Amino acid sequence: MAENNSNFMSGVPELLILRLVREKEMYGYELVQAIRERSKEAIALGEGVIYPVLHALERDGALSSSRKTVNGRSRVYYALTAAGAKRLDDLAGNWSRLTDAIQSILVSGAQHA
Repeated sequence: MAENNSNFMSGVPELLILRLVREKEMYGYELVQAIRERSKEAIALGEGVIYPVLHALERDGALSSSRKTVNGRSRVYYALTAAGAKRLDDLAGNWSRLTDAIQSILVSGAQHA
């Protein structure tokens, strides 16, 4: 797994997006706001990050999109596909293993201090 860590870390926006759209269909700016709010402002991804990730996930078949008009505004909403659910499970598993490994180092470091 070590050789994939740098690639995995760059996949954090992907992980967050997939997790949020699993709950409900969302549009880009709604995702920006949800990530900021749920992370208590610790993670602030701009639209310049979100939209390229959304487009890549759609291109890869992890998300589907549909245009909807709500309150007179047309927006593209994204939904999780079966392939996206599998990708989310894989990314979440990798994230859990990585955070467990980091936590074990932090804890053992504190014990040796």
